Amino acid sequence: MKPILKNKLLKRLKIIEGQIRGLQAMLENGTYCVDVITQASAVKKAVSSFEDALLESHLSTCVINQIKSGQHAKAVNEVMKVYKLSKKDN
Repeated sequence: MKPILKNKLLKRLKIIEGQIRGLQAMLENGTYCVDVITQASAVKKAVSSFEDALLESHLSTCVINQIKSGQHAKAVNEVMKVYKLSKKDN
């Protein structure tokens, strides 16, 4: 993974961490449920965005390298594993 992407992803995770702490504080402070749900939805979207960026990086680097080096089955298996994981969320 390129260092610049790694830094961007780490920054995203720190933002998500802050959002999670915010959710905890909201519960501790008795914040109105709909407001907590709204914040939880924002956290889900942030995690999904993180996953998308990481997957895009993996496909454009690791998977391409696997295919170029003749590891077609490994590349397909990894893509299918991620695909199946994404289907479980629905």
